[in-house]
Amino acid sequence: MNCLVLGGSFNPIHLGHLLLGQEVANEFGYDRVLLVPSFMPPHKSILDDPGADARLAMARLAVAGDPLFEVDDCEIRRGGVSYTIDTIDYVKGRWQSAGKPGLVIGDDLVAGFGAWRDPERLARSCGLIVARRRAGLDGTTAASQGLPYEHRIAHNLLLEISSTDIRARIASGKPWRLLVPERVATYIESHGLYGCNPHCIP
Repeated sequence: MNCLVLGGSFNPIHLGHLLLGQEVANEFGYDRVLLVPSFMPPHKSILDDPGADARLAMARLAVAGDPLFEVDDCEIRRGGVSYTIDTIDYVKGRWQSAGKPGLVIGDDLVAGFGAWRDPERLARSCGLIVARRRAGLDGTTAASQGLPYEHRIAHNLLLEISSTDIRARIASGKPWRLLVPERVATYIESHGLYGCNPHCIP
């Protein structure tokens, strides 16, 4: 199996995450996309966190029945700070059977990649793929931001959807429901997440 790792807090998971995974897998020939919800990111806190179990449940609902995607809870089971190098080591032993696993990072993370745990070994252990996350940036711009390791540039469609915006929309009563998979929207409503209440009209 040739796996592509797409990690994040997924708070909540949304259509932009899923399209990114699908596009990168298609462009570079991966046959499985592993969604890995983080337990505790090392460089930022998870705002308005409903808890790891809720984020994991939403990720599983989002891809249920889709053969391209698999949700792996290794970082949540591991607990503590979620370091990507530990996850790649795990994926190589648990999932990968052909070559190196791929790892998607957004172009917004390129500048800080050197501060990740063991970045040199991480870059050797996986196929780094830089994906567009911000308007106005293309592959050339992302590559010129100073990533000194071998990597490829994804030509993914940019959907300006963010979990932060979705949470804000829910809390303020603005439309949000079509930005997430239907089963995720139902979960958010039924559990009253992010300030949603039984009478909210998304």
